[in-house]
Amino acid sequence: MGSFTLSKAERLSKEKLIKELFDKGSSFYLYPFKILYLANPDKRSAAVNQLLITVSSRQFKRAVDRNLIKRRIREAYRLQKEMIRDLPQKGIFSIIYTAKEILPFAQIRSKVFLVLEKIKKLEVQ
Repeated sequence: MGSFTLSKAERLSKEKLIKELFDKGSSFYLYPFKILYLANPDKRSAAVNQLLITVSSRQFKRAVDRNLIKRRIREAYRLQKEMIRDLPQKGIFSIIYTAKEILPFAQIRSKVFLVLEKIKKLEVQ
């Protein structure tokens, strides 16, 4: 059993990497998420997979709602990240929440599981 934390190193915060992810990354859609993925963009900082979570302020006007959604996505990822921990290449990815309503945690968790499975399949190919 591994570490169930989400450290600072696992959060995507470098503006250069975020721009590269949105410019060169491949994407797929799995309701309620749009996923952008880029394998091993920077050799030096490729020690862990890095994650960026975004929720549209146009869809959810209140910051409380956006933060609730991000918290649920982060928790679902944190509990299931072991699936992609042992991949040969580390990568960066973005989870963009596209639903128009706030989904319950159980549904978000099952969808994050499917997202991680798909990333694992993409990485193996």
